[in-house]
Amino acid sequence: MNAWERRGKILETLNKNMKPVKGTELSKKFNVSRQIIVQDIALLRARGEDILATPQGYIIPKVYKENKLIRKIVCKHEGYDEIEDELKTIVDLGGKIVDVIVEHPLYGEIKSPLEISSRLDLQEFMDNLRETKAEPLSSLTEGIHIHTIEVDDEKSLESIKEALKGKKYLINEE
Repeated sequence: MNAWERRGKILETLNKNMKPVKGTELSKKFNVSRQIIVQDIALLRARGEDILATPQGYIIPKVYKENKLIRKIVCKHEGYDEIEDELKTIVDLGGKIVDVIVEHPLYGEIKSPLEISSRLDLQEFMDNLRETKAEPLSSLTEGIHIHTIEVDDEKSLESIKEALKGKKYLINEE
C-alpha cells in the first residue's frame, strides 16, 4: 500500500467512526509509526479534509443532529480541580463539551476541540492534562474561556447554566 492509499484508508476509517480514533490505533492498523500518522493527517488536512485532533483522537465532525441545541457559555475559574468540576457538571446534566475557546490578545481566537460527552471522556482528558502537566488554554486569559456545548433542549441548558452559576464558574450574560 502506498502513502496515498494509506491516507485514503485513514479517511475511510475516520468516516466510519462516530467516536475519535487514536493515532496509536491508526499506526497499529496501518503498520506505520505514530509520526507517520501525524504527517498523513496533516497532509489530508492540507488537501481540505475536515479532521479534528481531539484529546480522545482524530475525528471527522459529523453534522449535528437537528434536534440538538448548540450554545456557547462563558466561564472563569482556575486549577485542574475546578476544570474537572466544571466539565463534570456539564456532562452530568446532559451536555456535551464540543470545544474550548479563548480570546488571546495577540493571536485572537484560539479554539481546541474537546468532544467530551461522558465521564469516561472526561477522565481521559483530565488524566492527559495531569500527566502532561500542560497548561490549559484558559491559563492564557486569567481563567476566562468559552465552551461550545451541545444539549438536547433548553431545559438541559438552563440546568447546566444554573449549576455553573451556583459554583461561580459562569460569567453572567448581563
